[in-house]
Amino acid sequence: MLRNIGIWIITAIAVATAFYVVPGIGFVGSWPRLEAAPGILGSPLLLPTMVLAAILALINSFIKPIIRAVTLPITILTLGIFALVLNTLLLYLASWAGNTFFETNLYIEGFFSAFFAAIIISIVTVILGAITGLSRRPRNNRSCNEQE
Repeated sequence: MLRNIGIWIITAIAVATAFYVVPGIGFVGSWPRLEAAPGILGSPLLLPTMVLAAILALINSFIKPIIRAVTLPITILTLGIFALVLNTLLLYLASWAGNTFFETNLYIEGFFSAFFAAIIISIVTVILGAITGLSRRPRNNRSCNEQE
C-alpha cells in the first residue's frame, strides 16, 4: 500500500516537472471542485496534478503492459523509439480520462508537447524511483532451496 502511494507521489512530481519544463502543456482555467473550497491545498494546481498522476499511474500499471506486449515487434524494429510514442499516446489517454471524468482541464497543444512531456515524465520517474528504491519490484525473501 505504501509502495503504491510512493509511486503515485513520484508520478505527481514527474507530471508537475513536465508541466513546468515543457511549453504547450498544462491546466487551463481553474478546477471546478476547488472553487467551492479555495485554499484547502495551497496551490490550485496541486489537486488536478494529483488526479492526473493517479490516472497515469493506473494506466501505466494496467494498460501499458498489454499495449507494450502487443507493440513489441514495432518497438524492436524502431530500436525503442516507438516506446516513446507509446508513452505519448498514453499521456493523451490520461489527459482524455482526466478531462472527461474529473474535469482536470488539461491542455496539450500538440504532439511534440506531449512527446517531450512524456520523455520528461519518464526520466523524472526513473530517477526518483531509483533514488527512493520504488523502481524495484519487491522480492520474496525466501530462497529456492528453502522448504516450508
